[in-house]
Amino acid sequence: MPVDISKFTKHLRAHALGRYGKGMCGQYVRKALQAGGAAIPQPYLATGKEYGPTLLRLGFHQITVDDPATYNFMSGDVMVMQPRKGSTAGHIAGFDGGNWISDFIQVDFWAGPQYRMEKPSYAVFRY
Repeated sequence: MPVDISKFTKHLRAHALGRYGKGMCGQYVRKALQAGGAAIPQPYLATGKEYGPTLLRLGFHQITVDDPATYNFMSGDVMVMQPRKGSTAGHIAGFDGGNWISDFIQVDFWAGPQYRMEKPSYAVFRY
């Protein structure tokens, strides 16, 4: 079943917790993808860093983003980031055309100050 990017991004924004999340990025982005029509089988993935293969199965493809600060992202792009130091979960967020959103509305591509400082590896997927 195709993913309706408009429904995906509207769900992301409507359910975001504001400026701070609760460490539930994978769950929030998964639910937004499902709201857009994505069929994601159970058991659901436990962490954001695991979602790359699932996005590929859904019809997304990986794009090259050398510098997220200057790249022109498109609505519906999804980033999967490896963990920062002191974490094992990594991160996932979708771009709604104006903001990166996971379980919260991010200030930029990076999921917080430590991610911004460390800049762990990431992949970006486009439908």
